[in-house]
This record gives sequence, structure tokens and C-alpha cells, in this order.
Amino acid sequence: MPNWKEPWLAGRRLFWLEQRPWEGGRTTLMSQADGQRQELTPGDWNLRTSLHGFGGAPVAFGRHHAVLVNRTRTGPALWLLNLHGLTPPRQLCRPAVVAMGDGCLHGQGQFWIGVWEQEHQDVLTRVCLRTGASHPLRAEADFCSTPSLSPDGRHLLWLEWDLPAMPWQGSRLWVARLGDDGGLQEPRCLAGGDGDTAAVFQPQWLRDGGLVMASDRSGYWNLQHLAPDHLNSPRPLWRSLLPMDADFGLPQWVAGMSTTAVWEKGLVAAHCRHGCWRLGQLQWSSGSTPRWRVLELPFTEISSLRADGRRAVALAAGPQQSDGLLEVDLVSGHWRHTSTGANPLAADPISTPEVFWFPDHEGRRTHAWLYRPVVSVGLPPLLVRCHGGPTAMARPCFSLETQFWTSRGWAVLDVNYGGSSGFGRAYRQRLDGAWGVVDVEDCTAAARALVAAGRVDPERVAVSGGSAGGFTALGCLSNSDLFRVGACRYGVTDLAALAQDTHRFESGYLESLVGPWPTMGQRYRDRSPLHRVRPGQGPVVLFQGLKDQVVLPEQTERMAAALRQRGVTVEMHRYPEEGHGFRDGGVQQEVLLCTEAFFRKHL
Repeated sequence: MPNWKEPWLAGRRLFWLEQRPWEGGRTTLMSQADGQRQELTPGDWNLRTSLHGFGGAPVAFGRHHAVLVNRTRTGPALWLLNLHGLTPPRQLCRPAVVAMGDGCLHGQGQFWIGVWEQEHQDVLTRVCLRTGASHPLRAEADFCSTPSLSPDGRHLLWLEWDLPAMPWQGSRLWVARLGDDGGLQEPRCLAGGDGDTAAVFQPQWLRDGGLVMASDRSGYWNLQHLAPDHLNSPRPLWRSLLPMDADFGLPQWVAGMSTTAVWEKGLVAAHCRHGCWRLGQLQWSSGSTPRWRVLELPFTEISSLRADGRRAVALAAGPQQSDGLLEVDLVSGHWRHTSTGANPLAADPISTPEVFWFPDHEGRRTHAWLYRPVVSVGLPPLLVRCHGGPTAMARPCFSLETQFWTSRGWAVLDVNYGGSSGFGRAYRQRLDGAWGVVDVEDCTAAARALVAAGRVDPERVAVSGGSAGGFTALGCLSNSDLFRVGACRYGVTDLAALAQDTHRFESGYLESLVGPWPTMGQRYRDRSPLHRVRPGQGPVVLFQGLKDQVVLPEQTERMAAALRQRGVTVEMHRYPEEGHGFRDGGVQQEVLLCTEAFFRKHL
């Protein structure tokens, strides 16, 4: 099935990106109007950007045109596309940059403003749509993102942050006036800075020229409003719109993330509480109490939210609904959900997620999702899954991968260990300085709680994860005999090597997760799975893409050698055309089948 991303509404038309596993993960632009679908980009185009290592937002939409990042073997190129097909696509430029994207278009179609990533710094850049000429606007911080033009086209918003912080650990909101020459004039910081460690997420313009953003200063990413008459104030006065113990934002791993959108009567907003996302409508006026209404929808995952006029569109999934496009009429409340493809399990029983709270090693309430096996004889085997990030979250949505395991008699436990998002800032900060300890202890405690309750077979407990989740899975295997076998996909194995070799975006992340490098070099060594292998620990199957630039293939090779040296059974699979995260459908299938065969062999 395809993977749909970043939907967009413009008038009567719906646009989205479609990533096709059967074409090696190629991403193309699709549109739909009056029930008719159309592919808008040529068959050899691949709309991807490696901005900040993880990409996102390769397309910026205007009234009649879109600017797209087309990734080729010779690097990224910026193209202008007429959305009505009146003229052929035209290449604007092929800059000598690491990556580019995360752009917006001027309302009159004069220029594109986006992020150009150089080797050592982001540059906010303007590109003329007529000539393709580029002009740097600002390069004052290590990173920038989320440029947004005001409705009248006279002001620009954007976010900035500096190493070693990640954008969810502390970021600054800036605004500037666009001069007649297209340059930025009188740039001012509207939020963050001056010792303020709050993280800002998705600042955007309202129809009246005011602003709205999500800030976690209260401990949760709550919505804040700035009236238009305060835009030029020396000390901007932000008003909290809807204080609650829920997140209206999430860690900005990729560009273009959106949880709120402006429509003709206010805001439509997605918020996360206790690991579940819900969609609601928010209306307010000056001096009045905001009116908030949660929509009755069967979905627990809402992302990439956009609106136009009275309609909203998002990517949505639920316990019994696979990923798909959700369209909502915000006046009538009527909605439609279109899945990415036919559900092959439509006539079969499926396992739905159950909330599972357990005490961590310090007695704090910690969260997980439990999926019971749909077929079982006696106590089932248990698969503990460690999500990546590590600042991500386990989501309670229908997944064919989950059903693969539960249909074979497995119980599956998705653990939101300390450090996960979706539970507020304090929950995320549990992992500060403790990566490799808290996450490992939490996943182990979750498994022990199920064993103690007599719900799973203590002799058949497996663990798996990818990237940061692979690091945690390997830590679980070396930390406890409870885990009898494990699987690791492109996992971190050597923290010191990661600190020295990883890409720029995460180059300071380990300082908060582990400690300063190289001052705390011994801690880096002690926490690394590469140096914690012990004889007799459970067998491991490893999967690695050879084009991975986030976790270099050398890490997995060295891990395999260390396991063999200590007599631990290991199996390794290499994929020459894959990077960090497998895109090809055949590879995804092979990884799942190889993992199951490996577990079957060793349990």
C-alpha cells in the first residue's frame, strides 16, 4: 500500500504526497477533485528532501503554482509546477547545498522562501519564481524552520534554535517585515530567547493578522495567541487560549508538521492526551472565553492537519482504521476517511490496543499499549517494541505489522518509556542524562509487569526496535535475561561514535540525553550496547541500510563482530539501497519475515 503524506487543500482540490514502496519508495504529488485522482509529477521525479537528515515539506503550495524539491542522483533541484497543467514544469535552480525545503510561497506568486541547509548552518533563502535567482535572507542561528508569510504578504514568521538544543528543547519565534527589495527588515524575537527554555511549535498567522503558536512553557504544548495590535509591541503579550494537560504540538523531527490549522471561524486543532490524539474546534473573540468542542471521531492519530474555508484535511488512523486521508466539513461535522488501500484483514479478527499503565523503577506511572493475540493456546509469547526518537511515541493505531504478530499468537507491548512525547514536558525530561537507563528499565519493567500478572509466557519474551529504539532493544538484551531474543534495525550501538559522526541536526542531542562529550566519555562507553555485550545473552538479528547517514553502517558491523566475539548468536542483513528507515516495500516485508523466522528458531 502507498504511504500518504502532507495533504493540502486549495479550493475544491485536495493534494497529497504519495510514497510508493513498490517503486523503491519514490514520492509523487497527487490531486483529487470531484472524485477524480491525478498524478501531477513525472514518473522519474522523487519529491524528497533530506533537510536536517529527516526531510519533510518538499512542496510549497500557492494559488495556481507549487514549488517542489525534486531529488535526483546529482542532488536536489527546485522546480515550479503549474497546478492546472497549463505549462510544463520548469526548473528554478539546483543550488550547491546539503538540502532544502520547508518553504512557503508569496501570495502573488512572486517568490519562494524556504530553508537551505549548508554544511554548518541553515540559511533562510528567497528564490525568485520568474528568474530562479536566489538571495540569502538570514543566517543568524544554527537552524531555522517553518517560514510563514502573513496574509498581506508583508511580514515573515520563522523559528530558530542553536546547538546543542533540539527544537523541542528550546526554540525562538521571530518576525520581520519584508522590504521593497524582498529583504528582512526590523527582525524581532516574539517568543523564546533571553534564558527562556520553552519550545515553540508551528507558529502561524490568523486571518486578522494575529498569531497563534503552541508553547510548552506551562509543561504542555498549549495554544498561545498574540493579537494583531501587539505584533509590534516591545514586549509581546501572549494569551493562553486553552490551558489543559494535553499537547497541541510534538517534537519537530521533520519539516512541515502541523497540528493546528486556520479556518473561516477560528482554529481546528489536534491535541494529544495520554497517548491519544483528538480533533477539536476552537473559537474566540477579544476578551471572551474560548469555545472548545471536540469532534466525535473514531481516530486516535491525527497529523498533517490543514484547512481551507470550511474544510479540514489530515492524516488519520484509529484502532480499527488504517492510515488514510480524513476530510471534515467543519460546519456540518460530516467527515470521510479514505484508507491508503484495501484492508486485507477486513474479514478477520484484529487486535485493538489496550491501555497498560505500570510503575517504572522509581514508582512513576508509565504508559504502554498492549495488543492481545487473536489466536492463542496457553500463555502467549511477548514482543516488547521500543519506539525510536527516542523522543517519539507509541501510537494506538491499526497496523498490519502489529496484526502480523498478533495473528501468529503473539502479545505485543508498545512502551511509551520515559522520554516519550504525548505526555507533557516533564515526561519527556525523564530521559535527560539517562538514555540507556530509563528507557531500558521502563521496557524491562513493562515486560516484568505482564509476566507477574500471568498474562505472557516468561520463557518467550522478545524485544525489537529501530534507530534509537534499536539502542534500547540491545540495552534490554544486555541488561536482563528476561529477553530471550531480539531484533535491531539500523540501531545506535556506540554512543561515542554517534557523538563524533552523526549528522548536524542531532550533533548536540546526546549532550542532553547522556552528558557532555568528551568530558563524560566513560558514561558514553558504559551506556553503549557495543561495550555491554555479555556471554549468554539472547540472540540478535540485525538489519542495516548501507546508505544510512544518521547511524553509519559501521556501527552495526562492529556490533555484529562484538556479539560473535562473546559467543552470542547473531544474524545480519544488509540493504545497499536503503538509508535510515526502510522505504522499499520488498525490504520492509523481508525484514518482518526474517525477524519472525529468527524468533521462531530461537524460542
